[in-house]
Amino acid sequence: MTRLSEHLRQATPVVAERGEGVHLYGTDGRRYLDFTAGIGVTSTGHCHPRVVAAAQEQVATLIHGQYTTVLHRPLQRLVEKLGSVLPEGLDSLFFANSGSEAVEAAMRLARQATGRPNIVVAHGGFHGRTVAAASLTTSGTKIRTGFGPLMPGVAITPFPNAYHYGWDEETATRFALREFDHLLQTVSDPDDTAAILVEPVLGEGGYVPANSAFLQGLRERADRHGILLVLDEVQTGVGRTGRFWGHDHFGVRPDILITAKGLASGFPLSGIAAPEALMHKARPGSQGGTYGGNAVACAAAVATLEVVEEEGLVANAAAMGARLRSGLEDVAAKTEAIGDVRGLGLMLASEFTTPDGEPDAATAVRAQQAAADEGLLLLLCGPWGNVVRMIPALVVDEGQIDDGLRAWAAAVETATATR
Repeated sequence: MTRLSEHLRQATPVVAERGEGVHLYGTDGRRYLDFTAGIGVTSTGHCHPRVVAAAQEQVATLIHGQYTTVLHRPLQRLVEKLGSVLPEGLDSLFFANSGSEAVEAAMRLARQATGRPNIVVAHGGFHGRTVAAASLTTSGTKIRTGFGPLMPGVAITPFPNAYHYGWDEETATRFALREFDHLLQTVSDPDDTAAILVEPVLGEGGYVPANSAFLQGLRERADRHGILLVLDEVQTGVGRTGRFWGHDHFGVRPDILITAKGLASGFPLSGIAAPEALMHKARPGSQGGTYGGNAVACAAAVATLEVVEEEGLVANAAAMGARLRSGLEDVAAKTEAIGDVRGLGLMLASEFTTPDGEPDAATAVRAQQAAADEGLLLLLCGPWGNVVRMIPALVVDEGQIDDGLRAWAAAVETATATR
């Protein structure tokens, strides 16, 4: 018999039969509250009627209009629709299928536009699993181990992860910017540095938000040295953090923005945006792909952006995120095992630690599994797997947040009873 790879291990025991809104329905006949959203993908919820209708209509009209062969209307409409939400000046777009592809497209553009070889990434960032994207990833060794040598030309600078360092945010930020300056003096000269690539909130690295001083400090240094600031908004974009883009919290503008995940409510679609003058510096033939900008995915993305706008989902993410965070902090206040609650909007996490402050992956796993028993689906992240994250769809309401918090409180109680 043929089987899935043994390494495709599911985080929950659910065999999903259908989805609706923030719920998944298993073949066991049970309804589950899905606070994973397909790792932040189903931004408008499972099978939003507007997205379903747009995809069904497009499937009956044109499934695949290969975008370096012909243009199609869904692609044109998506370019127009994204133009209304992109940062000012980012007026040229390239589309691919996955976050990894978009990251590599951004890296390729940065190198070609500047004529410089090196990319600086922030420690703890996740940027994908392909060879180049994995070379840029430091959220955990499992992404990088066993298929080296990795791509050269990558330097790593600290991220202001205050909880990890045991410092306040101001101290962590001063350290991170000072070390970036040191890196430019010792590892990658500015004349060799094409870009600094960073997530506004570390994703797989543990749901750690950046801050205004850090990102604005990178922006100032990028401008001073002719380096491009590339923001990886694969997980933080399209309203996830309570602003349309994660960097909107920090008063900074990117030179290149990367988007994917929540853009098309579950259909594979990613892209990069840059000023037209910068995108013009890409070499002819360097951008393309068989399935990029697929007509059905583009139609779903247009519908997604319409739903996000018309249903006020960015504001809902901010309001429901505040409600969820308050509840998570209440649970943490009663639980010695939870050392930190953090995140932005509907991108929140609880970090489990031992009494002496060390990562406690065992309790985190028990809590995540106990939550599934309670009907709440969650995921782990962080370098040690000791962070439990919550990323419900942006359509989540107060009652569903409260249901999730009740299940979480029960799961934490179960997980810590044997600690």
